Amino acid sequence: MFNKRILNMIGYVLLFLGISMFFSAIWSYLDNSDDLAAILYSILITSGFGILLILLTQLKITKIFPYFSFKDRDKFDLSHTDGYILVTMSWLMMAFFGSLPYYFYGAPFNSYVNCFFESISGLTTTGATILSSQDFASIPRGLMFWRSFTQFIGGIGIIVFSIAILPLMGFGGVQLFRAEVAGPVADKLSPRIKQTATLLWGIYFGLIVSETIILIIEGLSLYDALTHSFATIATGGFSTNPDSIFSYPSIVQYTIIFFMILAASSFSLHFLAIRKGRFEYFKDQEFKVYIFIILLFLVMFFTDNYASNFLKNGTLEAGFRNSLFTSVSLLTTTGFTTIDYETWGYTSQTMIFILFFIGGCAGSTTGGIKIIRTILVFKFLGRELKKLIHPKGVFNIKIGGKKVSEEIVNNTVGFYLFYIFIFVFAGILFAWLGLDFTSSLAVSASAIGNIGPGLGDIGPSSSWAGIGTPAKILASFLMLLGRLEIFTVMLLFSGGFTKK
Repeated sequence: MFNKRILNMIGYVLLFLGISMFFSAIWSYLDNSDDLAAILYSILITSGFGILLILLTQLKITKIFPYFSFKDRDKFDLSHTDGYILVTMSWLMMAFFGSLPYYFYGAPFNSYVNCFFESISGLTTTGATILSSQDFASIPRGLMFWRSFTQFIGGIGIIVFSIAILPLMGFGGVQLFRAEVAGPVADKLSPRIKQTATLLWGIYFGLIVSETIILIIEGLSLYDALTHSFATIATGGFSTNPDSIFSYPSIVQYTIIFFMILAASSFSLHFLAIRKGRFEYFKDQEFKVYIFIILLFLVMFFTDNYASNFLKNGTLEAGFRNSLFTSVSLLTTTGFTTIDYETWGYTSQTMIFILFFIGGCAGSTTGGIKIIRTILVFKFLGRELKKLIHPKGVFNIKIGGKKVSEEIVNNTVGFYLFYIFIFVFAGILFAWLGLDFTSSLAVSASAIGNIGPGLGDIGPSSSWAGIGTPAKILASFLMLLGRLEIFTVMLLFSGGFTKK
């Protein structure tokens, strides 16, 4: 049985997606490029299907089409079940229709699986691509702009649209917010969901505009500045250049580093700084651990790869910059690169693999497990050790001086175990599909962590095109799992989920 409200809301989401494609069509029109027709076809189909869903769910058509048996309620507020279904289906539908510009354009995307992979990679802000370095030169700017813009939509744009706009049409957004917001605790910034969405949008858009202006001042064109700002703030990692950020001047690289750090920080901290004048970054335990991890891996990368060579070739600044960039890019799950880190030593590559799992701060646009969860798990393990020594003792877990409920602790530990289980199981499946040991684990970790580049067959200088069609399908599913925090998707497969 279809839920009328869910289908109606998906219709509005697709209408929003279709309208978003107009920005790409502008670049195609200005360049008079051959991708304009592909984008216009996609706009018509996506918007048309969205309008059709809206009309079908607003008209009384059950007598004409009995299959559309809708459940009607007096109120339009979503249940928990509705929220999870809506979020998952919205992302799948966006990925499907978002792939149409690639499909209609054709080569180098070739197969529909490649088109869908590129689409869901952008929308989930993973940044994995099937494009080779040679393909970048052949793709027009309009299509490349759409590729970058999908990151903007997937980063926070569609969340804000769903939470802020749809309630104006009579739909509630509380359950959608709970299903979307990353991290063990949803910091709503404001008591009202709509106000929260507006605040999130303001911060998100403000960061993009700020980075764009700075990059233009530093010499980038409006096109390059916009596309890389989308990728940075959404922590997506899609670049319009085949060598990612390598060819840009060092000042541009440092600017991107700075904004990657901001994008992976909790947006609630940005809100306090901008709107309340309270600079509480270093009062927040998660942020302090976040900066510590960046500095720790910076030192480890630098000492492992550059310190011994400094006196020989004088690469101190470049070594520092590449080490810092790699540490920030992988921790924030952005996936930009300035160097082929597979040329580094095995120690560094092992540390890089660890970075695939950590992720940024809760309440940001990053993927991965999230730092706050890692903190909670370590505190949980510490408490269990104390209980072994003092069996009758009562030990509370605190974050920032505040007690964390046992429900949140248990959910966090469960999430951690579930995440690792899926990673291992998927790694086995990738090996079964023909990938080597390193590549299997790297593809699994990178996909579910929404990283983009990895190791082995998907290293920073490689494309995902060669992993095979079945592996791309599995990786696409893992991207969606990672983007929606696993439980949102997996609950749909639970036996008791549909029981009321």
